[in-house]
Amino acid sequence: MNEENPISYYSVIPATVRYDNRLKPAEKLIYGEITSLTNRMGYCFAKNKYFSNLYNVNPHTVSQWISHLEKLGYIYVELIKSETKEIKERRIYIKDTPYVQKNTYPYVYKSTYPMYKNIQDNNIKYNIDELFILIINNSKEIPKKFYILLEQLEFLYTEEILSIMQPEKIKMLKDIIFVLFDLYNSNFSKLLSKVKRETLLKLYLLAQEHLPNDLLNYYKKSIINKYADNST
Repeated sequence: MNEENPISYYSVIPATVRYDNRLKPAEKLIYGEITSLTNRMGYCFAKNKYFSNLYNVNPHTVSQWISHLEKLGYIYVELIKSETKEIKERRIYIKDTPYVQKNTYPYVYKSTYPMYKNIQDNNIKYNIDELFILIINNSKEIPKKFYILLEQLEFLYTEEILSIMQPEKIKMLKDIIFVLFDLYNSNFSKLLSKVKRETLLKLYLLAQEHLPNDLLNYYKKSIINKYADNST
């Protein structure tokens, strides 16, 4: 699949966007395209030319649409620059609705592995908030290999992005990192070489639905059951 092809994902246009009279119909539509493209990486990296070809308009018009969406607080645009200050990449984040769409169908585990000990039995000496603070501050107390894992999974965010993320998204990020760190310090650390970002997000949403009162344990067990049988 082309990296800018959203064909396998649904787009989402929430009521806040649909009924905002300040937005042009085309701006609402491009918002939907952006939500579709964020499903893979957590952000949209499509260029204005991609959208201009899609809607048969001038790239400058696309730039105006995106700027208006950002001005109204529906998206956040981050420019990734090189050491010479040249723009290497543009990342567009959705601000007002979770970028991860819930799977319509129940997740079917291929593994018959038994469930394991509760997360309270782990070897983590930090609580969720303490661990998160250490990680966003690039603390040397956290193993370098774990930082590499988070970077590969794109779970490392700048303070600027965190400042505009909704509380429920930050909580999800904290929970996921905490469970991954628990697995990193357990007998299941080898499973982390197999984990996929998209699957981790889907499993978390399902854990929220099925067992919110024991979310972390259910989430940890779901990851183990998914990856312990060498599935990918």
